[in-house]
Amino acid sequence: MQTAVARFLKYLAVERNASQHTIKSYGEDLAALADYLGEGRDGELPEPGRITIADLRGYVSALHDSGYAKSSIARHIAALRSFFRFGQREGWIETNPAKPLRSPRQGRTLPHFLSAEELGRLFDAPPPNEPMGLRDRAILETMYSAGLRVSELVGLDDADLDFQAGLVRVRGKGRRERLAPIGSYAVAAIKRWLRVRKVRKAAAPPVANSALKNGATAGLAASEQRSRRKNADASDTDTPVFINRFGGRLTTRSVARMLEKYLKITGLDSRTSPHSLRHSFATHLLDRGADIRSVQELLGHKSLVTTQIYTHVSAATLREIYQRAHPRARK
Repeated sequence: MQTAVARFLKYLAVERNASQHTIKSYGEDLAALADYLGEGRDGELPEPGRITIADLRGYVSALHDSGYAKSSIARHIAALRSFFRFGQREGWIETNPAKPLRSPRQGRTLPHFLSAEELGRLFDAPPPNEPMGLRDRAILETMYSAGLRVSELVGLDDADLDFQAGLVRVRGKGRRERLAPIGSYAVAAIKRWLRVRKVRKAAAPPVANSALKNGATAGLAASEQRSRRKNADASDTDTPVFINRFGGRLTTRSVARMLEKYLKITGLDSRTSPHSLRHSFATHLLDRGADIRSVQELLGHKSLVTTQIYTHVSAATLREIYQRAHPRARK
């Protein structure tokens, strides 16, 4: 079982070009299946080719009993289908026992988004006289201006920016690339941050001689200093646009914590997440007359169905306006 799972995860990474997030999630889902199967067999796992539809139905039932969300159960089932489909390809199973499994029906919830006025308050919250404040303003402006996922934002490098054309190159889900337009507010905010970021990088302290305890350490430190000078002279093609206080690439969790801080300062809805800025981007475009196909391209959605949820948001907004404005909409 472990060998089959390892080969499957490698297949996802190499041939399917799946993201690290997908590989991690599928690996955890299959590990949970192995734990379930081992419990009823004194820890002895069956060969993957001997797993039956009855085993899988019992596993899915256990997920329901444990209180898993419908979306999580649907992902588990998707992982099982993909795993056993891989088994058919590899020849260790003839039919896919996960194929008859039915994913739970999920109700589609409207995505949370902020109004233009609320976004203005949020963007004004970072202090403009502090380097990290300029960085945070640039992050918020860029996510909303280009409709980026937070993983796409932290993956931006200097070489991805084209200020003259007003575009950024984005690496999205499945490592698909797209060009996303950014507005003048975002461009100005990024430029202000980059000026400060370069000053901070130039001020990085050299290796202290007092820390060199022997010849080997001294040689390593000298090598590091040569590497630093070489990197400083090289082009910044792989330099992350947004860095933390220590000069490393910013993480998605750091962006979420940053946003939480400004939500408390401004008193905005605590449900707001980095993805809410992407929701706001799509909703505002559709509310102002953009066609759904164009919004699909801007968001980098593979399927139009994924984009259609934002039309429901716009319809809800129209209903609210109608109820408020029409003299005979309600008593």
